[in-house]
Amino acid sequence: MAGRVYLVGAGPWDPGLLTLRGQTLLRRADTVIYDYLVNPEILQHTRADALLVPTGRSSYRMTQAEICQRLVDECRLGRHVVRLKGGDPFVFGRGGEEAEALRKVGLEFEVVPGVTAAIASCAYAGIPVTHRDYGSTLGLCTGHSRDDEPDTDLNWGALASLDTIVFYMAAKRLSRVRDNLIAAGRPQKTPVALVRWATRADQQTVVTDLDGMVDAAAAQKMTAPMTIVIGEIVNLRRTISWYEKRPLFGQRIVVTRSHRQRGELSTRLSDLGAQVIPYPTIDFEPIPDGIAEVISTFQCFDWVVFTSANAVNFFLDQLLDAGADLRIFGTIKIACIGPATAEGLVKRGLVADLVPKRYVAEGLLDALGQVSLAGQKILIPRALIARNTLPDALRVAADVVVLPVYKTVPAQVDLGVHERLIDGAFDIITFTSSSTVTNFVSKFNSTNLEHIRSTCVVVCIGPVTAQTAAENGFRVVAVAHEYTIDGLVQSLEEYVSSVDKADYSDH
Repeated sequence: MAGRVYLVGAGPWDPGLLTLRGQTLLRRADTVIYDYLVNPEILQHTRADALLVPTGRSSYRMTQAEICQRLVDECRLGRHVVRLKGGDPFVFGRGGEEAEALRKVGLEFEVVPGVTAAIASCAYAGIPVTHRDYGSTLGLCTGHSRDDEPDTDLNWGALASLDTIVFYMAAKRLSRVRDNLIAAGRPQKTPVALVRWATRADQQTVVTDLDGMVDAAAAQKMTAPMTIVIGEIVNLRRTISWYEKRPLFGQRIVVTRSHRQRGELSTRLSDLGAQVIPYPTIDFEPIPDGIAEVISTFQCFDWVVFTSANAVNFFLDQLLDAGADLRIFGTIKIACIGPATAEGLVKRGLVADLVPKRYVAEGLLDALGQVSLAGQKILIPRALIARNTLPDALRVAADVVVLPVYKTVPAQVDLGVHERLIDGAFDIITFTSSSTVTNFVSKFNSTNLEHIRSTCVVVCIGPVTAQTAAENGFRVVAVAHEYTIDGLVQSLEEYVSSVDKADYSDH
């Protein structure tokens, strides 16, 4: 059976700009042939068994002819092939050439538009490409001619007459663009915006004028990939710039939570402008050994105390796997260490009877101290390795059974991210438990660890984690007031804001 090729626009970088159709096709694809400027996060939509083929690396790039032939070869094998291209496949993306190659040999294809760089760069820089007060003409132009030939075929007079011009791939031709437009009559003081790495957390925008754009680019080290926006409409950036004004914009923040847990924190940080660097230091494995015995005596318990959302999920999963259901709780009361744990419980169909105001073991002890526990039997499902503060204190009055339902294990390391951390290419590390600290430390030798400590600061979810981080030589600059993800994010915002204000006052 013949396959089919889908020419899919991935947008400029931000994975949130991928279309729903593009996402659907990636999930179905047998083969994905992708450009080097495509965000690797987008590839997470692919199947685990999909063949992923990069068209370029630092040392080698496929020619256009090789890409076209690979599309043909994969399609003839009966595969569903996604050709994933940065921006839009039909806007300076050579998608038309690939469609021609497929049609020439009688193979089926579909084109899925993407957000093109010109539109995205301007939008994320706070520059609308059209506005009724700034003219009614717009030109999109490539600064990179076919086979790198001179761009003598461009009608510079016609381009100069347009209200707004956006150049793609012109980082190495700034002087040529400037000289030709000025020679064609465009005023030297025409506003210009240079936008590099549009839609990324390290997006850089420099506003200058046509005459000064070459010097401005050199002074600010503006290199490819870069979009050039020319026209009076650039002045609107002063009023409606938004992307680079987000509170965590430009901050490179390491998230050490496990793969399954990092989503909420990573999303929050990204939405606030941070560049999130996922480096999971821990993973979790179930310990189902003791669940059968607990189920057989479950009605003897008066309280079940959960100290983490992980404990909730692992315990309830094992309970259900053993053939029980939630009715087994009956009149047993449930206590949770904090709102995140209680929320996890609600998602599983149960409601906590007690949640303390302080989200640590000591706070839970204070809350339980308001309840008569004499002669009570308490079950604490938890991690294999955890502080004994809570069970030891409760044993003074109650009969306490500690049930390990999961254990923390080291996570698999992404070597690319690992090298980035060694190089110090980040600003802040977030730790959400003591185990994330100790496992992070275990992944580096003493020399690399010392370098990391000297180049970054640390923000922690609570005082216990902060103490562990400090004991391991990290400079802890903020601790969440409320020991939750919301509290951690708020502390990050407050710290970054205080640093920004200090920098501003120094000037």
